Amino acid sequence: MGKRSKSPFQGEMLQGTLDLLILKTLGLGPAHGHTIAHAIEQTSDDFLQVEQGSLYPALYRLEDRGWVESFWGVTENHRKAKYYRLRPAGRKQLAEQTNNWDRMVRAIGRILHPASE
Repeated sequence: MGKRSKSPFQGEMLQGTLDLLILKTLGLGPAHGHTIAHAIEQTSDDFLQVEQGSLYPALYRLEDRGWVESFWGVTENHRKAKYYRLRPAGRKQLAEQTNNWDRMVRAIGRILHPASE
């Protein structure tokens, strides 16, 4: 059986979506930028593509808000890299944003697929 053709998401992510995906990824443990992007892409079955031009500004924004913190570490390839980890405020934000996301998806679903009368 051949590999299914997958077309990556081409449009802009909803504002805040990338932030939520980064927080969720860091909820699994500290990671550097490349690992974060790869995890989001892999988990989404390569549907979501994370560009560095979007990823790093989002990480800096999350750090400025106090939701993540950075530290220097060494990669699997023995290279120095900046890692990010979730702070307690980030865990709280992740829970709130996940709840809001779930509510929004249900609301949009009701509009796109109204119940038959």
